[in-house]
Amino acid sequence: MTDIKNNIIKIKQQIELACHNNVQQNKFIQESHLINNHKKNSVTLLAVSKTKPASDIEQAYLVGQRNFGENYLQEALDKINQLSHLPDICWHFIGPIQSNKTKQIANNFQWVHSVDRAKIALRLNEHLTEQQSILAESNHCQDTALNICLQVNISEEESKSGIMPDEIFSLAAVVNNCDKLVLRGLMAIPAKNAEKASYEKMQTLFNKLRSQYSTVDTLSIGMSNDLALAIAHGSTMVRIGTAIFGKRV
Repeated sequence: MTDIKNNIIKIKQQIELACHNNVQQNKFIQESHLINNHKKNSVTLLAVSKTKPASDIEQAYLVGQRNFGENYLQEALDKINQLSHLPDICWHFIGPIQSNKTKQIANNFQWVHSVDRAKIALRLNEHLTEQQSILAESNHCQDTALNICLQVNISEEESKSGIMPDEIFSLAAVVNNCDKLVLRGLMAIPAKNAEKASYEKMQTLFNKLRSQYSTVDTLSIGMSNDLALAIAHGSTMVRIGTAIFGKRV
């Protein structure tokens, strides 16, 4: 547990420093939202736990980590089941979504970061509606709303999933019209060694989306190699895997 605990402490210190530096750089800017976005602890650490055992996730949980990201559905479902005794654990699906997997994703995750098609959004909403009907018939009340980020292919790489920037607002409208989905923001994975322009573009798109929808508050961008750059451009959630759990085997 010591390594995972120390790794989380180190990453949180890096986040805090990046937030502090960003505030200092913008201290003369009058727009208060630029400052407020990066108050201490305003950037969420999403621990990417794909391929890692449930025991590692529990270790991270025991030192205060609550948000975990998974890419592979069946592996994730096994871990969700094993760790169902942990209260307040929050599961984020961050991998590509196949249409035939939407029911299990809708019923087992609190966040989905990789919505890139209207069909996927509509299927997630449909499954949640069905689930709520079943719960209502059994006199169980449960908030089944699912937090949604749209995945943006900001570097326009053929090898990556995600919508093009000019498709964001049409897909956002679809998600916003789904009564069981909550549009929370955007997710992107810039190309390795991407220029600052990619981050600036994501920040601009996020701010525009946020101005149109009151529920939008999340820009999920940044990993170990670009954490500070992402936070400097408005990231509110960073995804860290290896730096917490060690190299995948």
